[in-house]
Amino acid sequence: MAPGKKRRLLKVIILGDSGVGKTSLMNQYVQKKFSKEYKATIGADFLTKEIEVDDKTVTMQIWDTAGQERFQSLGVAFYRGADCCVLVHDVNNAKSFEALDNWRDEFLIQASPQDPENFPFMLLGNKIDVDGGNSRTVSKKKAEAWAQSKGSLPYFETSAKEDINVEMAFMQIARNALRNEKEEEIFMPDAVNMNTTAAPKKSNSCC
Repeated sequence: MAPGKKRRLLKVIILGDSGVGKTSLMNQYVQKKFSKEYKATIGADFLTKEIEVDDKTVTMQIWDTAGQERFQSLGVAFYRGADCCVLVHDVNNAKSFEALDNWRDEFLIQASPQDPENFPFMLLGNKIDVDGGNSRTVSKKKAEAWAQSKGSLPYFETSAKEDINVEMAFMQIARNALRNEKEEEIFMPDAVNMNTTAAPKKSNSCC
């Protein structure tokens, strides 16, 4: 392979109940913006950001999906081809934490990843800034235990409003997705020659 940087596109899906801060996390990370005005996402929306991860140029395509039940049927179109799934709960809302299992299971059903056991998920506990932490109903210990039980998922506590751990969390998301991609590269050709109409057949020798 020719030397130089290889550009990678990573598709990241953010899932969680309505109101946990999925859109705010994405906007804070990509645009360094936070809006106090809450507006429910309709269907799905995405933003892209180019970053450098361990000497690789990576374009992250971050999909923010609707948290309402009525939009979940749209999932299959948005989840397919995802490289990483970020599960978000509000640390002040126990119901949003209890819903994580459903979101994770729904993703695996609709995205149908090749290796569901090793697919990179990540857990974010958002809104740690609210009320100085006095309104918390989901402890860090409880969230970490859940993440551990699902295959040692990375867990970050974040505040989209105060920009706490947002950059760090998304950098870890990119690393996890890239690790998964390396595994896939064994089975994927590096390049496909589109100029030849009838390429000679390759031998079936194993490599």
